[in-house]
Amino acid sequence: MDLHFHKYQGTGNDFVIIDNRQSHFPKNDTNLIARLCDRRFGIGADGLLLLEDDNSADFTMIYYNADGNLGTMCGNGGRCLVSFAHSLGIVKDKTHFMASDGLHEATITGDQVSLKMTDVDKINKKRNAFFLNTGSPHHVQVVKDLTNFDVVKEGRRLRFGVYGEKGSNINFVEQLSENTFMVRTYERGVEDETFSCGTGVTAVALAMYYAEKTSSTEVHVRTKGGDLSVRFTAVQKGFKEVVLQGPASFVYKGTLQW
Repeated sequence: MDLHFHKYQGTGNDFVIIDNRQSHFPKNDTNLIARLCDRRFGIGADGLLLLEDDNSADFTMIYYNADGNLGTMCGNGGRCLVSFAHSLGIVKDKTHFMASDGLHEATITGDQVSLKMTDVDKINKKRNAFFLNTGSPHHVQVVKDLTNFDVVKEGRRLRFGVYGEKGSNINFVEQLSENTFMVRTYERGVEDETFSCGTGVTAVALAMYYAEKTSSTEVHVRTKGGDLSVRFTAVQKGFKEVVLQGPASFVYKGTLQW
């Protein structure tokens, strides 16, 4: 069978994207999904996205981690899928789509995609870190000399040692200015550092505001793959109107046979 795919990236967080509105893709084939994401034996990506029809929204987003298992919400993936849907003519400059954590809104301006994220009602403060769910679970920890920090070693230790088999994504943060932070993220499911993580960037922005590291409700976050921004409204119990903004770009398309 021929498999037509598109490759997209959002600040270096890359995805294999498949138009599955005809329901041809074998969604339960974990090994196939993992192989497609493999950087040596497949296309290579941090995850795989399916675009499917939805009765109550413009489309549905199905996200798989690079290990082939279903994932939770992916912010950069969502932005890339919006860009893909726009290229197909499914949406114009605004859209509503369904994801694992519910309905999302997004707008497109050039290569910039602004994605409304889920509200966050609670942030748990740990001894030297914060934990919150921005559609996916995230550990946020401030460190010194982030450039030389061993993200994979320490991220893996925390991902399994603190959060168990189910795990959490692990974000290490360094403050650059009053409202600008640098982050490096160890992603569960990829089990490695990625160039960027949208839900992680969102978690960092909210956690740093909560920790009073910044008083700005628009936070800029620098990742290995580029810059993103998060704007939000702080309310008595958490955060609303949370929007993740940044570039989402087409890389290439192709056909595989299996």
